[in-house]
Amino acid sequence: MIYSREVEEMCPVAQGVHHGAAPIPEEAKWVQAKEVKDISGFTHGVGWCAPQQGACKLSLNVKEGVIQEALIETLGCSGMTHSAAMASEILPGLTVLEALNTDLVCDAINTAMRELFLQIVYGRSQSAFSEDGLAVGAGLEDLGKGLRSQIGTMYGTLAKGPRYLEMAEGYVTGIALDEDNQIIGYQYVSLGKMTDFIKKGDDPNTAWEKAKGQYGRVADAVKIIDPRKE
Repeated sequence: MIYSREVEEMCPVAQGVHHGAAPIPEEAKWVQAKEVKDISGFTHGVGWCAPQQGACKLSLNVKEGVIQEALIETLGCSGMTHSAAMASEILPGLTVLEALNTDLVCDAINTAMRELFLQIVYGRSQSAFSEDGLAVGAGLEDLGKGLRSQIGTMYGTLAKGPRYLEMAEGYVTGIALDEDNQIIGYQYVSLGKMTDFIKKGDDPNTAWEKAKGQYGRVADAVKIIDPRKE
């Protein structure tokens, strides 16, 4: 350690009371985090790219400073999906500090990593008060049937009104309208379920029928329109 002449000539004065780092909640314990290995927790959050034209939802499960599980969901340019594929290989096994300083190529994923780092090291994780935290695999619980991201896609114009295109349940095939042309429900097909049925041996038409569902007062509809064509 190199000290300046001014510091070398100072007389020593004892430091007063110091209680150390403020404890943060981690997996039902209060921890004074001093090193990376002191950090544990499961959390998720959102990041965005520099032009704010895309977003990433990142879920991390950290045990003793090391990322054990990562779920990367992106919405935006096609390059984001390829960056997410890379991130799924890169992130597990890194410490949260390594991950924070690793270029994950996509701005949105990098920003999500930064935001999650802040959540975890400040004790704001989803598992802060869960004894022993969440099991590795908990990230998959954020997904829908068939392990597909739950996405909502809606479109509307002043001239023609709203169109439901994708709901959490799946791909919207029909919008139910009442006598005033107001939406009172919708029909959908769960593409995740449909794919699973096909994988188990069903023909596509059978799988399509088995994966269909509806929500709302569809039975009371005056007409049902295809949101992509009508």
